[in-house]
Amino acid sequence: MTVRHEGLTIDWLGYATIRIASEDCVVYTDPGRYGVLTGEWEPHSDGIGHPPTSDYRAEDADIVCVTHVHHYDPDGIERVANEDTTIVAFEGIDGRDVERDLPSIVDLPYEVREVGNKEHIEVDGVPIWTSPAHNEPDGKHTLPDGTPYHPEGFGCGFMVAVDGTRVYYPGDSDVLPGHRTLETSVFCPPIGPRATMDRHEAAALATTIEPRLVMPVHYNTFSNLEADSREFAADVAEAGIPVVLDEH
Repeated sequence: MTVRHEGLTIDWLGYATIRIASEDCVVYTDPGRYGVLTGEWEPHSDGIGHPPTSDYRAEDADIVCVTHVHHYDPDGIERVANEDTTIVAFEGIDGRDVERDLPSIVDLPYEVREVGNKEHIEVDGVPIWTSPAHNEPDGKHTLPDGTPYHPEGFGCGFMVAVDGTRVYYPGDSDVLPGHRTLETSVFCPPIGPRATMDRHEAAALATTIEPRLVMPVHYNTFSNLEADSREFAADVAEAGIPVVLDEH
């Protein structure tokens, strides 16, 4: 299903991959991983809400935003990018994933712009803001030894303004104090509970920032990200905020 909002089309393609498009510009967040763009992803149980997998190769991206190394997938980027694509990637991605042998993101055959977690840049006329994305060290999203899944400085969130309409994706993060003052038209929170804000926290944040549309992502890709998206939608709708589930 394609969501239409204020002149944009927005698609959740699975896991953390969002496609945001106007007539003249296409932006992706975190393309790929876990087979969601290769046709290999399979649901872990019946009846879960998640986009179906496909062998996706659009190669239509003007901009690709990469939040952190867990979501860095060179094959996924290749499937959406072309020779004119600009990659906007959180700095310090390289060397952070000991489980995968990854090429350096700056060595990919595209223009690559690295950003910190509190920046404002413009790419081909598209304003892009970054925000901190991490798990609190004294919170519930930590490893057995108490280390956060995503420590401070590990990644970022992205807000992009495509044709003047702001779309915000927080990345893999708890709800942080700075989130509560954001102004965005579309809010795409992660609601899988393992290592990000859960559906209750994301719904409460949506109620606070009052976007014009909420579309959750980053849930039900595998069992550790299982979330009740319909209950999330009900909580957001109860606050009078439009919400859509792009689950196909």
